[in-house]
Amino acid sequence: MTGGQVDAARPVGVFDSGVGGLSILKALRAQLPAEAFVYLADAGFAPYGERGDAFVIERTRAVVRKLRDEHAIKALVIACNTATAAAVHLVRTEHPDLPLVGVEPALKPAVALSKTGRIGVMATRGTVASSKLRALHDSLKGQAEFILQPCDGLADAIQNHDAARIRALCAQYTQAIGPFGKQAGQVDTLVLGCTHYAFAWDTLQALVPDVSLIETGEPVARQTHRLLQAAGQLQPGEVPGRVTLLTTGSQEALEAAAQRWLNL
Repeated sequence: MTGGQVDAARPVGVFDSGVGGLSILKALRAQLPAEAFVYLADAGFAPYGERGDAFVIERTRAVVRKLRDEHAIKALVIACNTATAAAVHLVRTEHPDLPLVGVEPALKPAVALSKTGRIGVMATRGTVASSKLRALHDSLKGQAEFILQPCDGLADAIQNHDAARIRALCAQYTQAIGPFGKQAGQVDTLVLGCTHYAFAWDTLQALVPDVSLIETGEPVARQTHRLLQAAGQLQPGEVPGRVTLLTTGSQEALEAAAQRWLNL
């Protein structure tokens, strides 16, 4: 076996503050079926979205070290909007040899999709306040109007699979963003700016049925494929790769979420 084949067999690391990144893992497994993945949920230190940047940077650095030292990952997907906004630039600097993909709210695809030019963005408070989102927002000035809505508590409700609280918070935050619809002055596109929120898709679609919802799983999976291919690190074949689930919180809760949403 050549060195390249040995390298290709190493896993891809996927990291989130909790179970939200499973939405990204689902897209990655569809795009890269033969790859092995190590998923780490930093649930013992969640939620990130309502913490300061210094805390998120510290935890991100610790997780990256663990995934590299203990699992020899060949690439990393930071499947957390808050961690991407706070720390992706530092991880790139500190690990220049590691192919790295972050996630950011899909504002550009939303501009291309929206007909009314009014776009809602649901995200954690940390993401909404980040310089990364502000720069992305400013780069699209004049192309659309964005209503940025911090959604305190929603990621936590999804993390804990609290259906009643998920519905109440989704109703509260969509009401704050609205009105929704296809007419001039109405919001016709809603960006899910936290990977957890993809698991509230059905609830949100029921609340705002005429609106296009956008999340980031497929674009992230395509970019990961491109980076692995460019590095000669793609794992060939169609046999499903192994998925290892790690957490700093409850292993039982993570495995239940993976069973519920990914049939793992």
